[in-house]
Amino acid sequence: MSSFRAFVIKEFKQIYRDKRTLVVLFGMPMIMMILFGYAIRNEVENAQVVVLDASQDEVTRQLISKIDASNYFSVEGSIQRYDEIETLFQQGSVDEVLIFEADFARKLKRGGQPAVNVITDASNPNLAQLIQQYSSSIIIDFQQQWSANGGTGPGGISTHANMLFNPQLESVNLFVPGLIAVILMLISSLMTSISITREKEMGNMEILLVSPLRPMQIIIGKVLPYLVLSFVNVLTILALAQWAFGVPFQGSYGLFLLESVLFIFMALALGVLISTKAEDQQTAMMVSLAGLLLPTVLLSGFIFPISSMPMVLQWISNLIPARWFLVIVRSIMLKDSGLLFIWKETLILLAMTLGFIALSIRSFKVRLE
Repeated sequence: MSSFRAFVIKEFKQIYRDKRTLVVLFGMPMIMMILFGYAIRNEVENAQVVVLDASQDEVTRQLISKIDASNYFSVEGSIQRYDEIETLFQQGSVDEVLIFEADFARKLKRGGQPAVNVITDASNPNLAQLIQQYSSSIIIDFQQQWSANGGTGPGGISTHANMLFNPQLESVNLFVPGLIAVILMLISSLMTSISITREKEMGNMEILLVSPLRPMQIIIGKVLPYLVLSFVNVLTILALAQWAFGVPFQGSYGLFLLESVLFIFMALALGVLISTKAEDQQTAMMVSLAGLLLPTVLLSGFIFPISSMPMVLQWISNLIPARWFLVIVRSIMLKDSGLLFIWKETLILLAMTLGFIALSIRSFKVRLE
């Protein structure tokens, strides 16, 4: 019994000395609880709304104020022309457009049925359906209050829903473009980080230390095969998305491939950075999977809308590269957006790529010294 007790005490001490095990045992459950508890939200908060009000009377103003006063929506402004709507959705600056027909108040008071057109971006069908439901509920509640105050005749407000970019509300159009970002992020960064840490464990790093190769040449030599393989993955995933799942592709194939290469470069640079900090393959794999998988899936907008998350997680999501690439992929594939509409996301990915490359070269130089 004493030997068994000594063995158990030894195991406890070994776990205590192994910092990575402590991180996994205590750190990861806390991170998972926080992320899953706060990020997984099915409700909508502060959806951005733009109004096209052809009537501009007291009724439409009251209804717009009621929508803006709710926690679900935030009215950002108004537009004057119908041809502005698609551009706004391509820019990703709005979640919903409300269109009020002319003579809205007069028709309502005379017992008619004035129409409100509710237009949403169905490239995220789950979010679009929730926004439609919340909008309809507010409009129905407003109509009931207006009728209770003696403001209407036998008619009422009619709501017409219109879904852009995915009128059939196919969920595959949401998940397949998102999977492109997740797969590229995990495979590129994971395989690259393991590749370089494997050289350390096998003792091949000493050979590199005395070789005439420069740090940049070593890094390029290690990541170039994974760059080619990742690009082949892009072509394979794109072919499966269109032929197997029927996901439409409305935009430019050339722009899509260029953006994919940029994202691959970013993921490879991040993998190299992880490998320069990690001492072995186990650490590199743990950081790549735990540090990238959960944030990429939960905080990138892949499944859950970022606008419904707490503000702190929204700020953190800005640091997730997959968030910006998801916007690019969905905009090109479903909305036929050009570089004019996704230049901001492209610049952010480019800045992240250059930053990771610079940090990787600097860390690698320190290792060689």
